[in-house]
Amino acid sequence: MNILDQIVLRKTAEVEQAKKRVSVKELEAGVYFHREPYSLKEFILAPDRTGIIAEFKRRSPSKGIINAHSTVKEVTNGYAAAGASAISVLTDSDFFGGHLDDLLEARAVNNVPLLRKDFMIDEYQLIEAKASGADIILLIAAILTPAQLINFGRLSKNLGLNVLLEVHNLEELQRSINPYIDAVGVNNRNLADFTVNIQTSFDLAEEIPKEFLKISESAISDPKIINQLKRAGFNGFLIGENFMKTEDPGTAMHRFVEEMISV
Repeated sequence: MNILDQIVLRKTAEVEQAKKRVSVKELEAGVYFHREPYSLKEFILAPDRTGIIAEFKRRSPSKGIINAHSTVKEVTNGYAAAGASAISVLTDSDFFGGHLDDLLEARAVNNVPLLRKDFMIDEYQLIEAKASGADIILLIAAILTPAQLINFGRLSKNLGLNVLLEVHNLEELQRSINPYIDAVGVNNRNLADFTVNIQTSFDLAEEIPKEFLKISESAISDPKIINQLKRAGFNGFLIGENFMKTEDPGTAMHRFVEEMISV
């Protein structure tokens, strides 16, 4: 059993526990459930934004603790000030040290789109995301069937949420495309063994239909790579560890953007 299998197995039990604690009706009564989500496309393509989806992440299964001291407020505010087009918030607890409270806290202090970054395996989690202030949800092709992707995508659109489909190879991309997707994210990290290879994005760039935003995820640490990815057709760039491993992630992003603009 690889790490992704372990995560999904744990997530299944976690979701069942969550359903017992908080009903769908209670989620629908939440303060953010009826707010209108921001448009991912609008913010990604905005000329005054960077295209960067900056991530708040405390730890990971491959690297262990990445940042245990920075707060959600200071990091996400720093990202927004540095021109983030969106902010990704890890809400998985057991493997990434996150929590839904992190998403709620980020929503309370930011006016940019928020991505709930988690392993979505149940419709309940989509309702949970909307109730917690998310604008975008992640659907990972590696853990979902084509039918699940359609059903989850349809429900997400009914909730007003933006849908980011994550793929790792051509087979996943071809079997997962459906009308309920806003963006296709190419994860340069293999979730089975957590190795990374930026070439994955370049290999899949031309295979992604033009009607979808193209997002490159993970393994981006050099501002020069952003410009190469832009030339390959990518609109957005999810970056987390590169910023989070520093003392001040917001300042690290600001410096990264300055270098990105100058090269």
